[in-house]
Amino acid sequence: MLRHRANAINSDWKAIDPLLRPSQIIEEVDDETKTTGIKTYFISRDKIKSYWAPVFLSFWILLYYSVAVPAFHQLPNSLSYQDEILHKDRFIAERAEVHLRKITEIGPRVVGSVENEVMTIAYLKDQFRKLKSEAKSFYKIEYDLQVASGSYIHWKMINSYQGVQNFIIKIGPKDTNSTSYLLVNSHFDSVPSGPGAGDDAVMVSVMLEVLRVLSQSPRRLNNPVIFLFNGAEENPLQASHAFVTRHKWARHARALINLDSAGSGGREILFQSGPNHPWLMKLYKAAVPHPFASTVAEEMFERHFIPSDTDFRIFRDYGKIPGLDMAHQYNGYVYHTRFDHPEIIPRNTLQNTGDNVLALVRAIANSTELEDTGKFAAGHVVFYDIMGLFLVFYDESTGILLNIAVSLAAIAACIYSTKVIASQVDLTVSELIKHFTFTSGAQLMAVIVAAVLCLLMAVVLDGINMSMSWFTFSWLILGLYFCPALFGMFIVPAMYFRLTRDGRLPIGCRVKILLNCHCILMVLITLTLTICQIRSAFVPMLSVLFYTITLVWTIPHTFIGIPPFLFFAYLSHGFFSTFIPMTGRFGDGVNPDLIIAAFTIVTSILIAGFTIPVFSLFKNSKIIAGIFLFINLLCIIFAVTPLGFPYRPETTVHRAAILNVRRTFRNEQNYIRRVETGYFMLPQDRRARSIIQKFGYTELAQSVKTDCDAEMLCGLPLYNHRWHKARNSGIWLPGPDPNFNQMPVLKMSTKNQLSKTKMRFNMILTGPDHMGIFLRPINGGNISNWSFHETPLRMNWPSPYFIYFSYGIVTSPLEFYLDVENNLGNWSRPAFEIGIAAHWNHDDNLQTADFKQFLASLPKYVDAIAWPASYDTWYF
Repeated sequence: MLRHRANAINSDWKAIDPLLRPSQIIEEVDDETKTTGIKTYFISRDKIKSYWAPVFLSFWILLYYSVAVPAFHQLPNSLSYQDEILHKDRFIAERAEVHLRKITEIGPRVVGSVENEVMTIAYLKDQFRKLKSEAKSFYKIEYDLQVASGSYIHWKMINSYQGVQNFIIKIGPKDTNSTSYLLVNSHFDSVPSGPGAGDDAVMVSVMLEVLRVLSQSPRRLNNPVIFLFNGAEENPLQASHAFVTRHKWARHARALINLDSAGSGGREILFQSGPNHPWLMKLYKAAVPHPFASTVAEEMFERHFIPSDTDFRIFRDYGKIPGLDMAHQYNGYVYHTRFDHPEIIPRNTLQNTGDNVLALVRAIANSTELEDTGKFAAGHVVFYDIMGLFLVFYDESTGILLNIAVSLAAIAACIYSTKVIASQVDLTVSELIKHFTFTSGAQLMAVIVAAVLCLLMAVVLDGINMSMSWFTFSWLILGLYFCPALFGMFIVPAMYFRLTRDGRLPIGCRVKILLNCHCILMVLITLTLTICQIRSAFVPMLSVLFYTITLVWTIPHTFIGIPPFLFFAYLSHGFFSTFIPMTGRFGDGVNPDLIIAAFTIVTSILIAGFTIPVFSLFKNSKIIAGIFLFINLLCIIFAVTPLGFPYRPETTVHRAAILNVRRTFRNEQNYIRRVETGYFMLPQDRRARSIIQKFGYTELAQSVKTDCDAEMLCGLPLYNHRWHKARNSGIWLPGPDPNFNQMPVLKMSTKNQLSKTKMRFNMILTGPDHMGIFLRPINGGNISNWSFHETPLRMNWPSPYFIYFSYGIVTSPLEFYLDVENNLGNWSRPAFEIGIAAHWNHDDNLQTADFKQFLASLPKYVDAIAWPASYDTWYF
């Protein structure tokens, strides 16, 4: 019923599809066809009967839920101990699951804690001893426990560390002299608030099981493999920096497999490759049994659309090691919460990841490219999997040529299609060009209206404090955003057709022209993205490619539309599944509904751009538009009721960063001028302030903006660079005094005048294992040198400076110096102000009874990131 028949030139109008007949011909043949032929079941006069519209729509919905969604969630059957007899050279998921449970039973593994620095290291040592005793005799297996200190720049923060640990196992043939190693990395530390099963104990467990299989397999490795069990990733990324800049084996690492997580369960996605090493993707394609990869994810991550970072960046930037970055991303609701337990990770997830990592380690370690990776550096690649079945990849240059070739072919096909239409209707070329021009304008306006309706819905819901109503019930997005988008894409062309009726141009031809116009629009998008060097241009290119096929081979539009629909639905479902949980940690400075609206617009153009115009072929098309609006209204009603409240206990929680704080401010004479105690809250998502109302603390809650104007960095114990960036949105709630066991102490050990205008201050700092140092020169001075990382001074960053400092197994005081320069040589007044933020983030015993009572009073759906903290200022 939706075939493109415009190419069938025939002077006998009775032999032509009724949808392509001019209206004056329909009357002549109607009596002869109304009782004969199968078309009478579908077509009435010049349109398809209206009751087929729901069937047509249901067909696409059925494809989405029966094919695309299951393809995204597919996982292999897991292997257990019983299967090991028949699969001695396979990854056994149950073994990895045992590791996962034992590691998480240790508890939260925060840098500086006994759990992280002693107990987890002890577990890894035990596994190494067992591994070595059971390994094949031709393997040499050794380990090294690295303890390192250093610093580097992480965004706008100096990241300084002392005594962090790495546990490293190297496996390779005894008779090899190879100095080309493969590096496999994951981290065993966790955030303070949870057991860290998904992030990242699951990957540590996968690595341990991969090690076991390799060490007991008769299949030898050509090159050694380093398994880096990273002890400080959440700090962030400190231990990977320690390894790549200071460890003896790091200089031999030629390629990397980085394993991380932003979720708990599901398949691991390959979202970073290389850069500039396509041979890695070639090996991934050849070796991995369960491919899941996307250039779109890579480019979004590189452009900071995803609020996370991984060790991959450290290895790439500091070690120049090319590699592959893979992570779990499903069920991000529990990521970095106390509900990140091993029980919610399916054993099939372990099997999926283990199969892939084991195959990839073998492929890369045995490859000839590993011996001299520089010879194979050849530019970026475009890569994506097809429904998890196989991987497509090609280099960036090929992608550019392919995008241009498909676009030119599409333009030619659309011109030819329009020419054929012109030969069959009583219109001049100029009249047809006029129709094509106006139809293009109508289609462009339809896309604009769809975008405006979506964005308007996001702004309105946020304005009435109803954003994120889809956070728990994600299907609400279909009604809140997809229905307005589809309505806009449908109603504008429908109104255009009604207002510009022309009996010489049948509705089928008009819809065909409309589809051609949408194809040209997609061509423009493809070429624009290509010019901007965005490799994700392959997405609209595929849409153009399949539509061009329908024009060239006159294949029924519906049939050829199925493959791209399934691919785009599969791709879109994955991104919605990833980004919806992420909106719970975007902070309150971002309207997450705008993000969802933007995804909806892109998805609608891809999935429905060549489908929605077809509804104009149905009778009573206004009813279709009404259905979209009716569903939208129902979802709005649902969203504003308590059922639309975003959060639910344990499954879709509200993240709340709450510190019990004592703030002490001093004047230039170091006399205390102000002391405050209470709770510092930093919103983690857009609904945080409405949550404050539910807590019942609205009248007591105070904005910190006044302090941000008066005090250095708001006078708050900011924890890391994200808190530093979002500090203006903080909330202060007066409350009881916290409890501390080791208050930070800052002393000036010596002060030496280096010249008339320059003074060196030698400082000693003691305190808990997580501290922030805030620093700004005053009274006309500036810091010309210090013992921290030199980049902020060399790049003339404005003060105040933010130094993040933590220590692991080494607890000695931090000693540092500052060289302050004052051109006037006036040292009668202090030269700089320094603030120390101290965090006791892994000792629940330090939480006072009042603090525990306050946390217990919060709603059950709140997951509090909570610990005591202090902030003190001094002048020197």
